[in-house]
Amino acid sequence: MPHKMTITGSATGPLREYDRYVAFDMREKGSPAAPKGLKKSTFISYTVFVAKKAFNKTGLTKKSIMHEKILVQGEPTLDIPIDECPGEIGIICFQITVLPNKNDKEANGSNDKKETKQEASKAQQEVAATKQEEKQEPVAIEAKTVQPEVNETPVQEKKAAQPKKQQPIQPKGTKDVVSFEDIIVPEAFLKTRPSPVKTEEVIEFVKRTGHLDKPLTIEKGSKVLKDGYRRYIVAKTMKMDNVPVVYDYQK
Repeated sequence: MPHKMTITGSATGPLREYDRYVAFDMREKGSPAAPKGLKKSTFISYTVFVAKKAFNKTGLTKKSIMHEKILVQGEPTLDIPIDECPGEIGIICFQITVLPNKNDKEANGSNDKKETKQEASKAQQEVAATKQEEKQEPVAIEAKTVQPEVNETPVQEKKAAQPKKQQPIQPKGTKDVVSFEDIIVPEAFLKTRPSPVKTEEVIEFVKRTGHLDKPLTIEKGSKVLKDGYRRYIVAKTMKMDNVPVVYDYQK
């Protein structure tokens, strides 16, 4: 049986391509000490021969093979022509593996630690939130038991009903309130552009008071806009459902 060999390291020379295989050189340091009376071995050079199909599976390239650490398992051979085998020993490769980089291992370990810390932090937050909810539950129950007594008070029932009776505040002179969608704007108004400064002033007024500064003037039956195009634009901008109006014959 041929002697099986395992070597590790990086390629020391460029990748060489042949018909059905590729070849590259590697070397390993010799033993740090030798038996007394024998010369110390410095290093041994190898030429590795790998089938193209097996080499392509590793993902290695001509550039990366010079930097990646690889493990080669195979058997020695003396049958390769010397011009293809500059190394002291030729190796027919049966298996080639790219070994993980030490820096990659450390980075992965660091990421694992970060993920573990994050998971622990999330677990602590969930526990704290659960405890907080448990503390708040008794307070919520007490509030529910007190609430029926408050609702039974006639004075507070009247106060609660008052907002429903209140009508929206409208500007002075308003005679009616109509749906914004019902107002018809003549084409003559659509061709004009009110002053942006004055329009912005009306918008600010609506934001402060909740209503327009003046009612719009429309025809009684047709609801065609006669005056107040600027306030019409403000009502549209503020998305008002209803607008205050006076009728044209009342001017």
